[in-house]
Amino acid sequence: MVLSQPDRPAGRGMKLQASEVKRWALEHAVPVMQPQGLRLDGRFAQEAQDTRAALEALRPDVMVVAAYGLILPQWVLDLPRLGCLNIHASLLPRWRGAAPIHRAIEAGDTETGVTIMQMDAGLDTGDMLLVERLAIEAQDSTATLHDKLAALGGEAIVRALAALDADGLKATPQPALGVCYAHKIEKAESWLDWTLSADALARRVRAFNPFPAAAMRVGERGDVVKVWQAEALATVSDAAPGAVVQVSDAGIDVACAQGVLRCTELQRAGAKRMAVADFLRGRPWEATQVWSLAQCLEAKA
Repeated sequence: MVLSQPDRPAGRGMKLQASEVKRWALEHAVPVMQPQGLRLDGRFAQEAQDTRAALEALRPDVMVVAAYGLILPQWVLDLPRLGCLNIHASLLPRWRGAAPIHRAIEAGDTETGVTIMQMDAGLDTGDMLLVERLAIEAQDSTATLHDKLAALGGEAIVRALAALDADGLKATPQPALGVCYAHKIEKAESWLDWTLSADALARRVRAFNPFPAAAMRVGERGDVVKVWQAEALATVSDAAPGAVVQVSDAGIDVACAQGVLRCTELQRAGAKRMAVADFLRGRPWEATQVWSLAQCLEAKA
């Protein structure tokens, strides 16, 4: 059986979309349940009771959890004979929480990985059963790193389940040192803050690709331009943060507190992502200054 979150609206038409795991399950005739909640005393208590009854009837040996997005109550953790195993996309205890891939790239980490963890009541605090490491490449975005870790996680959980069945997994408590939390990405974080260094902003562009996508406001109207790719230049500039120092087919160069950020793939509202040369052919670039973070936040759009 597969438990998946309820279908969510997505895309321009905001039509309900099933998760990938649900689509796979339906294609392979695997039963699917989509409770809106799992707390027996919560708002969706009846759905939770129905889900519990269905799971108890299965008498599962183990449950595998991957990016489920709901906190599992104790009754779920206690139900499988061998417990619940979580596929977590970081090297625990670093980057516990909701956005480990984003935060690892944003922080400039050079390595990440997958931890197969025995779940407990805490937030990603359970014992580690298996760890696989992966280098973060200089050009990795959250999109590319997610796909690498998804493949690595799939391989790791298969090995973990085989070893678990043979009683060959050793549970190791997470070390007390090195704990940090990958807090949920907020949309307001997408606005580029030119008072940071170019290196920090280049990492943010990669970290926020594909969601929420780094963005800047330009022109008197504050038109929103998403920045999908950018690089930090070694150029030294005495221009004020946010000043546009050069515009060419190679990129739109914006001064930062330290260094210059070259924006190389952009997207206007309602248009497609495109290389900067194509972006400039669609409409000439006239802004000599992009908006500050404070202006972007004040606009609230």
